[in-house]
Amino acid sequence: MKLFIYTVIFFAVVIIGYSATVLNFDDLLKGDSGTSVLVIVASLCVIILMGILLTSRSIAKKHNS
Repeated sequence: MKLFIYTVIFFAVVIIGYSATVLNFDDLLKGDSGTSVLVIVASLCVIILMGILLTSRSIAKKHNS
């Protein structure tokens, strides 16, 4: 499960990197640039959620032992 979580985090970082190349800083919320902003925000949410999952799993492991 730990490998899966790290893989998801890696793909989220790759997606953020790709979406950052599509951004048009003159009009951030128009067209493809708006979609890229949404994708970046969603990817950041995924990274935060995976971090919470890793933390909760390590707490559960310590609590059970």
